[in-house]
Amino acid sequence: MNPIRESVLVETRRQFFSRAATGIGGAALTSLMAEGATTGKVFGGLPGLPHFAPKAKRVVYLHMVGAPPQHDLFDYKPGLKEYYDKDLPESVRNGQRLTTMTSGQARFPIAPTVFKFAQHGKSGMWLSELFPWTAKMADDITVVRTMHTEAINHEPAITFIQTGNQIPGKPCIGSWISYGLGSMNQDLPAFVVMNANHTHPRANVQAISARLWSAGFLSAQYAGVALRSSGDAVLYVNNPDGVSPQVRRRMLDGLNQLNQMQYQKVADAETRARMEQYEMAFRMQSSVPDLTDLSKEPDSMFKLYGEEARKPGTYAYTTLMARRLLERGVRFVQVYMRGWDVHGELPAILPSQCRDVDQANYALVQDLKQRGMLDDTIVIWGGEFGRTVYSQGKLTPTNYGRDHHPRCFSLWMAGGGFKGGYVHGETDEFSYNIVKDPVHIRDFQATFLHLLGIEHEKFTYKYQGLDNRLTGVLKSTVVKELLV
Repeated sequence: MNPIRESVLVETRRQFFSRAATGIGGAALTSLMAEGATTGKVFGGLPGLPHFAPKAKRVVYLHMVGAPPQHDLFDYKPGLKEYYDKDLPESVRNGQRLTTMTSGQARFPIAPTVFKFAQHGKSGMWLSELFPWTAKMADDITVVRTMHTEAINHEPAITFIQTGNQIPGKPCIGSWISYGLGSMNQDLPAFVVMNANHTHPRANVQAISARLWSAGFLSAQYAGVALRSSGDAVLYVNNPDGVSPQVRRRMLDGLNQLNQMQYQKVADAETRARMEQYEMAFRMQSSVPDLTDLSKEPDSMFKLYGEEARKPGTYAYTTLMARRLLERGVRFVQVYMRGWDVHGELPAILPSQCRDVDQANYALVQDLKQRGMLDDTIVIWGGEFGRTVYSQGKLTPTNYGRDHHPRCFSLWMAGGGFKGGYVHGETDEFSYNIVKDPVHIRDFQATFLHLLGIEHEKFTYKYQGLDNRLTGVLKSTVVKELLV
């Protein structure tokens, strides 16, 4: 039995035309890559994208896994002091669902923040004392206080904000951007992922996996490439012991010929993707060591980011590395930092989490600004949902915890066309419900796609008979108030 002949014989009419279209797309991609190699323009991407002139061309997304508490950081509610240890009014909760971690509590005692707030910048933005460095750039950032989601647990909530769907298997944001806009450097991936360490030993850690930076139903070439802080920076890029670069090159050339023969017979897009990824890995043998070598960074950079930036794996290190990736043409950088799931011991754990990120966030924004990159780089910082105003478990004047709360939460953005020194939306006096200018996570996704020059309703990929898109099928709106 000949498997290639069999695959052709069982192919349906629809599959034939689908594969033919893929082959044409592959040829077009090859043409585009060849053009980019001689002109220095974009490598790959879809014809016709961007749909209009973009404000931004790259993104760094800093996801705080576990969900930072909005009332302790961004959503100042001074009146809550009067409600200390009083039950959350049923008229506020209004029968809304709770997680099983607190639904069985006999009481829902209100826990005002123990941290002080002050106004900062020309905008007078209210920020927590836990973010003294962020306060210095109040006029650079846009804070949205009225983000909301339907997901109430971490796994579906992170998947939702990262892929546009609570069910795993869809492409993540970075993969969509890589697929649509292509790469700006053929020697590095268009989409890179890093995981940062936190320092507090008792911080509650949520599990994450590579499916968060998966390409889903898109070609595997659009998946995120993990950049590690220990061992080999990228797995399987380096040559095995005893294999010289010359031998590796001959092996790849031979493998490429075999894959090319397979592609000519079957026109399988994944075969072409495999060929391109092998070549990318070979080029990365030279580009990655240069990327990760911080010896040429001046001392002023470590003063800006903090001395922790010298230590691989720290949040400061990942943000400095993010800047180095962005300036080398990487289109989308995703950073994950865990430890924000403050169900208990919040007054002890949250300050440590904030110290880990505060100076580095400020440094990244200022670093991009002084290099002239902030205007066309989007910086996003935030979690997957918010936290409850009532305490999970026992409440004391110095200790409390907060459960998951999807109905409102805060995040901030900077650069790339976002309006600096601006606070969007209002919540009620308990930071429990939104009373003005709600922003669903689909609206958030549509908005930054817009800044990248992409009309979200036209950015689709046909899969299983459906025109799939990042923002899904429900109504999503670009929030123009957030934009310059």
